[in-house]
Amino acid sequence: MTIMAKVSSAKKTMQPVSPRSEPVQSRSIKRTQQILEVTSELLESVGLNDLNTALIAQEVGISVGSLYHYFPNKQAILYAMGQSWLDSIEVVLKEIQQWPLEQMPLEKFIDQVIDTNLQAYRTQKAILPLVQAMFSVPELRALDERHDDMVIAQMSKVFKRIGLKKHIRERERIARHFLEVTHSSYLVVVNQNPQRAARTLADLKLMLNCLLRHHLGGGDD
Repeated sequence: MTIMAKVSSAKKTMQPVSPRSEPVQSRSIKRTQQILEVTSELLESVGLNDLNTALIAQEVGISVGSLYHYFPNKQAILYAMGQSWLDSIEVVLKEIQQWPLEQMPLEKFIDQVIDTNLQAYRTQKAILPLVQAMFSVPELRALDERHDDMVIAQMSKVFKRIGLKKHIRERERIARHFLEVTHSSYLVVVNQNPQRAARTLADLKLMLNCLLRHHLGGGDD
């Protein structure tokens, strides 16, 4: 099979991820939200591999056929969950842009960035398996890419405002490093007990302080 044929075959097997229709009535909106909440709980308790529409429908208390009136498959439900989480991350990034970044001491900036982002991670149920699904499930990969692109683009702007005098490409490189370090740390912290989480966050703040202080005041690269 040629490479193009393999790509074509992969596209054909991709499941649709759009909901059947946008819920407009109050009852439909509530049912859609219930499906998403139940799926979050099941994703955390049984894992991605054992999650299926029959189990979701059973826990919601509806038939599989009724479930399909809202979402065509498991991937579509997970996609909606991921989309909702990305919306919350976008809100966080917009909030950070409203801060008086030019006047903030570096330590205060790091503290607030971590606290604000971590809240979005803690609020999302089953965040770790959801993020893993966004990376491993082909239908959800676009969400993973959107997350990375969004954070890198916005944080590179933030870094310029706090004093990183670097070319845009260099700021994007630093922003990607920042993303990889913080994203992985948040996913660890949300599953740790308070004492271990506090130590992990202290280490994270130390690493970010060293990273950003190293680049502050430097000229264009």
